[in-house]
Amino acid sequence: MTKKLLSLPPNLVGCFHDITGLSRSEFYCTSDPVGHRLGSGGGTTWILEECHRESADGNEPFGDWMGKERKIIIHAGGQSRRLPAYAPSGKVLTPVPIFRWERGQSLSQTLLDLQLPLYERIMAMAPEGLNTMIVSGDVYIRAAEQLAPVPKADVVCYGLWLSSSIAKNHGVFYSTHDAPSTLNRMLQKPSVDQLNALLQTGYFLTDIGIWLLSDRAVDLLRKRSRNADGSFREYDLYSEFGRALGTDPEIIDPELRELSVAIVPLPGGQFYHFGTGREMISSTLAVQNIVNDQREIMHRDRKPHPSIFVQNAITEKGFEPNNTNIWVENSNIGKNWTLTSDHIITGVPRNDWELSLKPGQCIDIVPVGEDGYAVRVYNIDDRFAGEEQKRPQFPVVTDIDDMGRMVKAMLAGNADMTDHELLSAEKISDIARLDRLVGQRKDFRKTNRMAIAANHHHSVFYQSDLLEAAKAFAADGLALPEPLSESEPLIKRASDAMFRSEVKRMSGQGGLEERERAFSLLRDGLTRNVLQKKQLPKRAVCSDQIVWSRSPVRIDLAGGWTDTAPYCLMEGGSVINFAIELNGQPPLQAYVRPCKEPHIICRSIDLGAEERIDNYDAILDFHRVGSPFSIPKAALALAGFHPRFCSVTYPSLKAQLEDFGSGLEITLFSAIPAGSGLGTSSILAATVLGAISDFCSLAWDKNEICSRTLVLEQLLTTGGGWQDQFGGVIGGVKLLQTVRGFEQNPVVSWLPDTIFTDPEYASCHLLYYTGITRTAKDILAEIVRNMFLNEGSQLRLLRSMKAHTMEMYDAIMRCNFERFGELIRKTWHQNISIDRGTNPPEVEAITRRVDDLCLGYKLPGAGGGGYLYMIAKDPEAAARIRQKLHTDPLRPNARLVDLSLSRSGLTVTRS
Repeated sequence: MTKKLLSLPPNLVGCFHDITGLSRSEFYCTSDPVGHRLGSGGGTTWILEECHRESADGNEPFGDWMGKERKIIIHAGGQSRRLPAYAPSGKVLTPVPIFRWERGQSLSQTLLDLQLPLYERIMAMAPEGLNTMIVSGDVYIRAAEQLAPVPKADVVCYGLWLSSSIAKNHGVFYSTHDAPSTLNRMLQKPSVDQLNALLQTGYFLTDIGIWLLSDRAVDLLRKRSRNADGSFREYDLYSEFGRALGTDPEIIDPELRELSVAIVPLPGGQFYHFGTGREMISSTLAVQNIVNDQREIMHRDRKPHPSIFVQNAITEKGFEPNNTNIWVENSNIGKNWTLTSDHIITGVPRNDWELSLKPGQCIDIVPVGEDGYAVRVYNIDDRFAGEEQKRPQFPVVTDIDDMGRMVKAMLAGNADMTDHELLSAEKISDIARLDRLVGQRKDFRKTNRMAIAANHHHSVFYQSDLLEAAKAFAADGLALPEPLSESEPLIKRASDAMFRSEVKRMSGQGGLEERERAFSLLRDGLTRNVLQKKQLPKRAVCSDQIVWSRSPVRIDLAGGWTDTAPYCLMEGGSVINFAIELNGQPPLQAYVRPCKEPHIICRSIDLGAEERIDNYDAILDFHRVGSPFSIPKAALALAGFHPRFCSVTYPSLKAQLEDFGSGLEITLFSAIPAGSGLGTSSILAATVLGAISDFCSLAWDKNEICSRTLVLEQLLTTGGGWQDQFGGVIGGVKLLQTVRGFEQNPVVSWLPDTIFTDPEYASCHLLYYTGITRTAKDILAEIVRNMFLNEGSQLRLLRSMKAHTMEMYDAIMRCNFERFGELIRKTWHQNISIDRGTNPPEVEAITRRVDDLCLGYKLPGAGGGGYLYMIAKDPEAAARIRQKLHTDPLRPNARLVDLSLSRSGLTVTRS
């Protein structure tokens, strides 16, 4: 976990955790000492030392404490002079509307919620020693492309390529042509002429306020934040500390000049400022318009102008085409209000006022005391700075009707405030009752939730984080919306069913029926097209022939879980895996031969089981829990050996087999324990389907076999994605990619196998059976539930897993063995993040023994047990791992297994 340290307005510090619900252990809050201006550098020192003082055990040295845990420092303690609407609660808690093109966002999201995912991704990638990130609380920064590796340096600064006309208003990082990634010097608000001159000899990046500091850099910053007597002094991170960094700094400070400084362009970076009222509206509009492709926009909004934003509010009067640049939040707009343009309306309680706002007029109502309200009417461009910030000018009222009269008079410019207490903007922020303000917001949001659920055709409801919504519906006792029509898209209906299931479960009302409906709808969608293509099996072999199919298994390297429905149906999947044989043999095999009697015999060599099938009901028994022959029965059904799946109707199975010309004997062999994580069940199903296809003249190619395997698993209700069967059926190392939609037919891109087969690397790939098993179905159900519900954190993780495949693709294409091993470790961490059960204590006990000898390792598949795949640092390290695990295996049946790349994949032959 990365610790978040927030510098906040003083009044917010004491109630931050109560009003946000965020963890006290993860989020530490303080404010600069009252009456002292510390600057961003001094403020960084202050918050670190305060957090150390309050959280360190005993007399733990500051340096030791710094190295224990990574920290993100968010400076959000300003007085918001240019954004008065959110001055009392801090700009970092500004509510931000759900993006019209995005899934998994929450109705209650704030600027802080949007900021943190990028910062946490960067910190997770930072090399050892870079433990502190410093960012600003009034910006939203997006990275539309995959992040580059974070360089190792004492200071790492992120920037954007912006024109000189924009960069002149910001800090700028300059580097020379011969060292483009190393800071030469930092400039503060240079002129356009100065920037254009710099382009003759180098490059400039505009500072976006994301800085990473090593512990050494933090130590030097602390020293410069104090006077000689040890007292704090005002010290700016950017104009003083920053301008003393680089190979040719503007400020000469020999110690700081020795710090190594790397500058990194943020790939596809986008910067949105929320510093003023106009910026809040324009930035929100810009974000909403990032995507204009109508196919990507998930609801059909009906507002007359895109610059109107309403959230946590009740509006009793519709907007008109002349209404532009309007922000309504935590407010009630009555039916007798008249709006024009450029309004920010916040905090207004329920009312029946008659008001008319001229362009630019804004209203802000702030709770103070037990029952009072500070009434603030201002212009959108007003700036409460200097003496204006301290001037008492805003009246306090305790009655809603009196409030309405006062607002109306202030809008008209003739308010009589003689008998009212007057507060300054500064005082309002100091004494605002944030619990009352947030309580009103939550009350409005309750009404909003039911309204947007009912108006789902034109709202963000079904693209929002439905798990968060379910918690709110259950906690607040909100009535569920009307059931969706059968004409709605299948995925939407499935998500609705899972949402209802969660609300009922959290309310103690069961919900299992709705949960099963969600999975049933998913099964219907995945199986419909294939099941419409009914089959007619015809024997293709002689009476003495045997069809023999065998397959390797697969190890997933990156992107696992992104192939799983419903995620892949909504966003497409991307997986890299490779096919392997074990101990020189394909471990999964199936044999089909004719028999004289009109029945079907199923045998399993490894299970020592046998079953005779002589009627259709026995074939349809494939979903019986515990049956050793569920897979061949389902495969037979898909091949047309049941009336539901056959293009010709037969009175009985016996009659069909007599017409077929023989019975069938199907023999299975799996040389892999159950729960291996190597895709065994899916690939065994594909192996059986391949043999039956050849035996019955069905002519299924490998793609069709894999598609029918997905259907087979849905029939068995085990779920799952498509990567297992494609990973084994198709040989080699490959990138598999699909686009959204129910037709999940991966595009296959083969990759070079040098780092798997070259003698220099081959011995470094190790496979160890742990002796621990875990059923993927149990893991799958929980993760798929959150996919249905657009759960925000899981959705972001799945997207990062999908993007991670391209990092892995690049490493394999470049034959970069060391990078490949590091990325395997990253894959493992991603798998643990999506499901903590992936890495139980028994597995961790094994990985601890080999960690220092490995570049990376992971449990293939869903994790939790099965096989452990390891990438040793070199052949010598591999030999030491073999010795360790052989001499002390921890479990009786644990063992090393030889693996080799399979280039052939599924092979089907006849005798």
